[in-house]
Amino acid sequence: MTRTRSKTERIMFTCGMVCALFFGVTTASSAMHIMEGYLPLNYCIIWGAICVPFFIAGLFSIKRTVIQHRKTLLLLVMMGAYVFVLSALKIPSVTGSSSHPTGTGLGAVLFGPAAMCVIGVIVLLFQALLLAHGGLTTLGANTFSMAIAGPFLAFGVFLICKKLRVPKSAGVFLAACLGDLFTYCVTALQLAVAHPSPVGGIAASLAEFLGIFAVTQIPLAVIEGLIAVVVIKALESYAKPELTELGYLGV
Repeated sequence: MTRTRSKTERIMFTCGMVCALFFGVTTASSAMHIMEGYLPLNYCIIWGAICVPFFIAGLFSIKRTVIQHRKTLLLLVMMGAYVFVLSALKIPSVTGSSSHPTGTGLGAVLFGPAAMCVIGVIVLLFQALLLAHGGLTTLGANTFSMAIAGPFLAFGVFLICKKLRVPKSAGVFLAACLGDLFTYCVTALQLAVAHPSPVGGIAASLAEFLGIFAVTQIPLAVIEGLIAVVVIKALESYAKPELTELGYLGV
């Protein structure tokens, strides 16, 4: 029985990867997260320094998972692949950046937001080196928006939904959707602070970036929420013991 479930999980994951990769490669790919060289060096250093304590906390979180929930390591690896593929889908938006799903909201629901910081750094590093998607100097800024701010909000939204006894699937949808949107609110703020408008300053620049992002990001956030629900429903069917061990299906 265990062998059958494992085989089914692999098939399900492979199909999901193929679908996500299909959508990723059929969209325009000329833009990035925040691309290399688009932020002044001092901002790159500041954002990188802010990410350090979250990254350390993430390492401890993953260590606890390895020790206490070893059976869930396959799910953790799958979340890393899920984030990598989903966030590789990119639609040009603001000059020097792009709109795309993040995938970190679902991971935050299952493993907590701290673990997503480590996964996010790995994903962003590989994307910068292998796909020219993002950059090394902007790694800290991209990490903070996609792998810290978004996951922490998604985790908080899911906890609130749980307290209010909202159905789990609805909670997952809201967590993934709002976590995605918050990621881009933070990205817009990062760009606005680094590139304030000559007329109106940071506030005017922020309003402009948010307005441009909204055109592509709101539909993508809704799509990410729906994908997260489909994935979690599949996991509830084929990885129920692992979800129970993580506390997602706890009483």
